[in-house]
Formats: sequence, C-alpha cells, structure tokens
Amino acid sequence: MAYKITDACLSCGSCADACPVGAIAEGDGKYEIDETACLECGACAATCPVEAIEE
Repeated sequence: MAYKITDACLSCGSCADACPVGAIAEGDGKYEIDETACLECGACAATCPVEAIEE
C-alpha cells in the first residue's frame, strides 16, 4: 500500500525532492502521493520534518 501524506504537511517539498520516481506533487493545501507510482520505499517519510507521511 502506498504511503499517504496527512494534514500535518507543511508543504515544504522535502518529500517530493526525496522521491526517486517523482510520485509526489503539490496538491490542494498539501503535497500528495500518486499511489500508482509510489514504490513504497519510504524515502519521503524519512525526510519529512514533521512526520506527516505514513504507511
């Protein structure tokens, strides 16, 4: 199951920069992960400064 970005997202973009396949883009008020492109590698969650990304 792909990772999800919660409402705690600050829209800093660190997760998008960390994603090796570019599955993360700025959405409406927060960043969003394209579930079909997500590799479930966890790179985004590891770089999120507010732990807003969960499995």
